[in-house]
Amino acid sequence: MRAVLCKQFGPPEDLSVVELDDPVPGPGEILVEVKAASVTFPDTLMLEDKYQFKADLPYVPGGEVAGTVAALGDGVDNLGLGARVLCPLGSVGGYAELAVTRASGVRVLPDGVEFADATGLLYAHGTTYYGLKYRGDLQEGETLLVLGAGGHVGLSAVELGKQMGARVIAAASTEEKLDLCRERGADETINYANEDLKERAKELTDGAGVDVIYDVVGGDYAEQALRAIGWSGRFLVIGFTAGIPAIPLNLTLLKSCQIIGVFYGAMTARQPDLANEIAEDLLEWVANGQLRPHISARYGLEQASEALRSLIDRKAIGKIVIEP
Repeated sequence: MRAVLCKQFGPPEDLSVVELDDPVPGPGEILVEVKAASVTFPDTLMLEDKYQFKADLPYVPGGEVAGTVAALGDGVDNLGLGARVLCPLGSVGGYAELAVTRASGVRVLPDGVEFADATGLLYAHGTTYYGLKYRGDLQEGETLLVLGAGGHVGLSAVELGKQMGARVIAAASTEEKLDLCRERGADETINYANEDLKERAKELTDGAGVDVIYDVVGGDYAEQALRAIGWSGRFLVIGFTAGIPAIPLNLTLLKSCQIIGVFYGAMTARQPDLANEIAEDLLEWVANGQLRPHISARYGLEQASEALRSLIDRKAIGKIVIEP
């Protein structure tokens, strides 16, 4: 099979497409013919050995794929050959023509759900739905501020926030990204490259502050956003694309607000029933057209370096996928 291989930690330009032996599924595993693999920010961190999970070199990047079942390992009787499936792989193995995964973690795709729409759904919309509903308790009519709203995960918060009945304020660094946010349902936007995030968010809420903050960015923007939170607001910590912030905790006292961690990956292991419920809801919404993830670019295996570079340079908008 062809696969993208990381032989040493470094920039994505060091990746190469190579021929590898076809993987063989072991007991309880399946072999998947990969039709689409999501390209995510953790993939970029792993390339430079900056992620919480350290990959053993050499490795094939990519943590979530969608495709068809090509072979069954011993003991797998709940799936058939050719079944259309969504497969969380963990952290590696997705940028390839074939991938092996545990059958127990596979989701069968409903009719009408495209492979590219499905891959990355749990990574982005799964994180968001878990965060907004189960951690942030977002209510209809509340105001939601989304930082990094033009990216894959941030845009999912715009989409699901509107679906849950919130007034959504999308914050991003370019007008191109904010145009897409408005297309996907954002009620208001903030360009924090040239607008004061705190002052503009307070202005848009008539000084009351926002109810829920969804922060995938961190860095200096986190404190600015927290200063714009309303009384008893909830600040959801999702990620740190701009670095890990230092937050003055006196702000939580002054606003009587909460800072809440959202770790979707750990939740899936600790609360599998909840993870199943979230996955079933998301796939149903995609199948019936209630939710349609935005895909801004599709790449082949040979373009994997280009795809990852677009994420690193903050040029990617929405979701990007690799289609072997």
